[in-house]
Parts: sequence; structure tokens; C-alpha cells
Amino acid sequence: MCDRKSAEMSTLEQRYKIQPRKDVEQALASSDFDPFVARKVEHPTTDNETLTHLLKASLGTGILSMPIAFMYSGIILGIFATIFTAFVCTHCSYVLVKCAHKLYYKTRRTQMSFAEVAEIAFQSGPKWARGFAPIAKFSILFGLFLTYFGTCSVYTVIVAKNFEQVMEHWLGYEISLRLLISALLIPLILLSWIPNLKYLAPVSMIANVFMGLGLGITFYYLVSDLPPITTREFANVSTLPAFFAITIFAMEAIGVVMPLENNMEKPQHFLGICGVLSQGMSGVTLIYMALGFLGYLHYGTDTAESITLNLPVHEWPAQAVKVLIALAVYCTFGLQFYVCLEIVWDGIKDKCQKRPVLVNYVLRTVLVTAAVVLAVSVPTIAPFMGLIGAFCFSMLGLIFPVFIELITHWDTGFGPGNWILWKNIVIAFCGVAALVFGSMSAINDIIKVYTETAPQATVLSETLGKLNGTTL
Repeated sequence: MCDRKSAEMSTLEQRYKIQPRKDVEQALASSDFDPFVARKVEHPTTDNETLTHLLKASLGTGILSMPIAFMYSGIILGIFATIFTAFVCTHCSYVLVKCAHKLYYKTRRTQMSFAEVAEIAFQSGPKWARGFAPIAKFSILFGLFLTYFGTCSVYTVIVAKNFEQVMEHWLGYEISLRLLISALLIPLILLSWIPNLKYLAPVSMIANVFMGLGLGITFYYLVSDLPPITTREFANVSTLPAFFAITIFAMEAIGVVMPLENNMEKPQHFLGICGVLSQGMSGVTLIYMALGFLGYLHYGTDTAESITLNLPVHEWPAQAVKVLIALAVYCTFGLQFYVCLEIVWDGIKDKCQKRPVLVNYVLRTVLVTAAVVLAVSVPTIAPFMGLIGAFCFSMLGLIFPVFIELITHWDTGFGPGNWILWKNIVIAFCGVAALVFGSMSAINDIIKVYTETAPQATVLSETLGKLNGTTL
């Protein structure tokens, strides 16, 4: 009897013993099943194509709000705070993909979406967590679809608004914003018909070129007649939460991480010190820091919510910035739309076995039309999506990945001193703070848009320039 109890105690101790993570990964990798070899993708993307998509997903219009973010943090503190924010966002994406790779071996699967990673992590985790698997999957799917579908609608408004400003400047009379949004329906449908990420890569490259040219012209304005750095505030702790609210939502691209990894020719190259994720986010961080630093240094307390609002309206280079950014956002629409399409298509494809291609293209057309109709009906949708984005991206980008990591490593331990547990507690705290302050910022935007004393057109332009919670 005593021997039996000793054996049971030994088994429990062995089960919950802290194991080095490398040993666990080596044990999994030694299996006869290799998910990366077994994976079959019809049109796989190369490392460079995946990097192009990642850059476009992270370099959204939210980057134009970095100068005002630096105004909130201070010009020196903003540099370190940007690095910290980028590290946290990148780490959460890394954690999600790393857990997916571990679950590939554990479940002998070759691909998983974000929601499937959460579902399977909870299903294969401790007993108390298994009942939460359907809830976790539904929450992620609902949050992703709501955020990215709203983002597609907001992107439609952004493109139309930028073209409206340029056209009114040259034509000399007002143009209906709703009419311009409606005119984008056919071009957006044609863009949505690009069948997969492989063929969407050149569009993302074009978007990167347009965004790069627009940022290049913006940098030209920023580096001219720079005042001494001593004229700017070095650190401002009291408004630092507003900095994080802007920067997290501008950088966050958690929704496209798993689709990109799932479509890679060599998915193991997505991670690592010199992997696609690290390369992409390193470049993005440098650009964010440079624009934020120079923008605040140049304009100081006059820095607008979108740096393009500070550019001289009547000069043609400033007008070119608006056109280039509008074209970049248009080209980015396809990548954001792919997330929505994947969620809905995965839910109905098993019921459409007779004519799957036809149904798929009908679905694409219906979703794009719905996004444009929503934009036409509510052109002031941007602040509402800011609120949804503040809530969803905090949950999806920061809180869910750390919970998935804890559940995935529940049986193998959390490392020496339970460092994984403590690290994830800190990240979860950052996620809650981002949720609270981001929601407060979005609510203020809604109030500004619908305040009768504020000129609605001006406030709408500022809100579209900000879009902290919806840009990727």
C-alpha cells in the first residue's frame, strides 16, 4: 500500500516538475511526425513575401499618430517606451506561434488559426480549463471578425476622405463623402477577389511603396528647420498611459500572424532571432520611433492627432502624401479583409462542397459590399471602431496569448522560479491598462464627433487620422 502511494506521489511530482523548455521542445521534435514537412499549402508564400505582408499589416495609418504619442510621453522617454511596447507586442505574437508549433506536434496537426490554437490549448490543458475551450474559440473569432470587418469599413472611409480633401482643393467645390465611398465598391470587390496571400503579396508590396513614399515626403517636412531638442519635454509620466494606448493599437497585428504562418513555405522561419517576425517588427519599431521623435521635435505642443494634419495644405507635396496614404490604405484593404474571409469561410466551407469556388467569391463580394454599405450609412464609424479596437486588440493581442501560453505549458512547468508565470502577469497587467485607457480615449473621440459645438468635418478628419484601435 505504501509502495503504491509512493509511486503515485512520484508520478504527480514528475508530472508537475519544472522542466527546461528546450528539453521539452527537443522531445517533441524527435517525434516521427514533422508538421512542417507534412503541411500542404496550395500557394505557399516565401519568407520575403511573408515579411512584406507583416510590414504592411504593422505599418498602418496608426503610425501617423506617433508624433502625438511622443508628445504624451516626452521626446526621450518615448524612445524607450516605443521599444518596450514593440517588444511586448512582438513577444505576444511570438508566444502565440510558439504555442501553435508545440501543439502541432502534440496533436499531429499541420495548421491552426488563432482561435484553433486557443481551443486546442484549452482542450489539451488541465481538466479545469477544458470546459472553456469553446468559449475561448468563439471569443477570439468574434473579436477578430468584429475588429477586422470594422477596420475594412473604416479603411473605406479613410480612402474616400483623403481623396475628398485633395479633390475639393483642386476642384474648388464640396464633394459628397458618401458618393466617394460608394464609388470605391467595385475597386474593393476586385481587390477582394485576389484568391490567396501568395497573389496578394505584390499588392502589399505596392502598398509598402506608397506608404514609404508618403512617409518619405512627411520626413522631408519634419527634418526641415528643426528646433533644439532642449525645447521639448524629455519625459512626461502623467500622460504616459495615453502613449501606450496609441502605440499598442498602432503596432498590433495579432490577427494576421497565424494566417501568415499558416501560408508559409517554411513556417519554422517565422520565429527566431533573425526570423521573419523579428525582422519585420525591428524595422517597424525604428520607423515608428523616427516619425514620433521628429514629428514632436518639429511641431511641439502643436502636434496634431495625425501628423498629416500639420502639413501645409496648399503645397502639392502635402497633397501627394494624402493621395499616397489613401492608395496604401486601399492596397492594405485586401490583407485586412483576408482575416474576415478566413473566419467566415472556415465556418461554411463544409456545407459548400458542390461549388466551393463560386460560393467563396460570392462570399467575398457580399462581405465587401456589407463593409461599404456600413461606411456609407455611418461615415463617422471610426471612433466607434476605435472603442471596439481598444477592447478587442487588448484582449486578442496581449491577454489571450499569455493565457494560451500558460495553459500550453501547464503540465511542463513555467521555468525556473516560475518566470513564465510572472512575465505573463506583467503582460496581462499591460493589456488591462491598454484596454482601460484605450477605451477612455475612444469614448472621448465619440463625444467629440457628436458634440454639437464642434465642427463635425474637422473632428472627423482628426478621428480618421488617429484610428488607434483599428489600424494594423
